[in-house]
Amino acid sequence: MTRKAKVRLVAGPIIGLVLLSALSGAVGYLIGPGILHPGNFNPERDADMAAMLARTGATKEDFEVRAPDGVALKGWKVRARQPNGEWIIVLHGVSDNRTGNVGHAEFLLRNGYSVVMMDSRAQGKSGGAMATYGWLERHDTAAIVDALTATEHISHVGALGVSLGAAIALQSAGIDPRIVAVVAEDPFANLREVTYDYGGLDITPLLGKTLFRPASIVALREMERAGGFSPDDVSPEKAVASRPFAVLIICGTRDHRIPCRHAERVYNAAIGPKELWEVDGAGHAAALGHSPQEYESRTIAFFRRYLSAN
Repeated sequence: MTRKAKVRLVAGPIIGLVLLSALSGAVGYLIGPGILHPGNFNPERDADMAAMLARTGATKEDFEVRAPDGVALKGWKVRARQPNGEWIIVLHGVSDNRTGNVGHAEFLLRNGYSVVMMDSRAQGKSGGAMATYGWLERHDTAAIVDALTATEHISHVGALGVSLGAAIALQSAGIDPRIVAVVAEDPFANLREVTYDYGGLDITPLLGKTLFRPASIVALREMERAGGFSPDDVSPEKAVASRPFAVLIICGTRDHRIPCRHAERVYNAAIGPKELWEVDGAGHAAALGHSPQEYESRTIAFFRRYLSAN
């Protein structure tokens, strides 16, 4: 092989990698602002909700709350047939709505816990120009707690969230001492870290941290410009280190969207009472369907220990 041919053999892949990284950065520039507008991809599960209410004997009423910036947050207060006096705020995942966690609400209601089911800002029927992955939503939760405590005789509440809802629940408890116990399934550790997983195309975060890293860097920069907040401040990992509230962190070992390393980081950072349950074989946001009885028993035991005790 001639010297020229060897140079071509080495230079070709290098040029290809450079071009691919440049393309990755361009993609990040295009999708950055769009991350703030996740849309509503899942319909409301009205039939599922009605069937759940019939099974549990629970009753729901419309519940509208004004966020600190004036955004209208829409949802329901759902009262257990035999309420134990405790309330749990149930928070859904990205591009979803309040009916996304009907299964979680059902077993809480069956055990006497009344629940608040809200559409997160910029999703479902709630208002808002953008979703900020916990930056504004944590203050929305505080407004929900304000409205709840103004109408119900309670002093403490719990929260249960899945995926984005888990991240919001943890960040909400980080600033609101009235939230004393949080069950968080598949939360991200921080916004920057989870972009590596999405950038890795559910294959490996290594792709997001190396070859496609420019997409993450540029997307987060454009998100900061469009959203007016630093993505590095969106961090459940920091939230659990700011207040000693109780946490039950759940993750599925086959979750390639937000792998268990995120849950482990949140668990390790937590300074309050903490439990970690890694559900063998469960995918993203699928732990309840995978192990329903254990999910219910662990969650109820956790809330009885740390919420009811307060």
